[in-house]
Amino acid sequence: MTAVQGNAVDIPTEDGTADAYLVHPVDGRPRPAVLVYQDAFGPRPHLWSMADRIAEAGYTVLVPHVFYRHGRAPLVELPDFIDPSVRPDLFEKLGPLIQSLTSEPAMRDAGAYLNWLADSPFAADGPVAVTGYCMGARLSLLTAGTYPDRVAAAAGFHGGWLATDAPDSPHLLAERITAELYFAHADGDSGMPEEQMRRLEDALTAAGVRHRCEVYPQAPHGFTQADTAAYQKEGDERHWTALLDLLDRTF
Repeated sequence: MTAVQGNAVDIPTEDGTADAYLVHPVDGRPRPAVLVYQDAFGPRPHLWSMADRIAEAGYTVLVPHVFYRHGRAPLVELPDFIDPSVRPDLFEKLGPLIQSLTSEPAMRDAGAYLNWLADSPFAADGPVAVTGYCMGARLSLLTAGTYPDRVAAAAGFHGGWLATDAPDSPHLLAERITAELYFAHADGDSGMPEEQMRRLEDALTAAGVRHRCEVYPQAPHGFTQADTAAYQKEGDERHWTALLDLLDRTF
């Protein structure tokens, strides 16, 4: 296992400054870069530990705070163990933040994150990989379609609203995507019903995108997040195998 070093960094964007977490192997050599998009709960120790694990596999990893327009993280005080049934007020606070991050500003930000990585001495030249969780899965798919020449692989786990009827639905960018994709859906996820699963699969297949979309049986929405009540060990372990295999094939 490679020793890693993580630090807080600031990323200039067209709309301000995004606080972020950067982690990379301690030897400082340029490594393939991985952009990690947060879930709704945002940057916190568990998400940073996930980034550390990717870095330990030999990558330079950037985790931006996508809600930076509302202030630096944390915007909401989170318990060590997140159980929305105990804290229903969390989504009352987080909901407006999620709704405010529409596709256009999110993809302006994605360009800033990619540019920052391209200038980083810790990131190897060439395209990057992207992965995301919950709302971050949507951002991952959008980034692959918006910046096809800069994204070599993209993954998403327990994402929602990936193939809706909206004019900015991520699946509509399928014909632009050149990356290999892996998306794992939570079984019975209300944000990603079977209709959307089929629509996404059909769009990627029709566009000739290299991809694999899988449904994790009996896995709840949020199954990768060990600091939440939605965590499922089996689904999380399967997620790590799929993600690291994708990165290994890409780089």
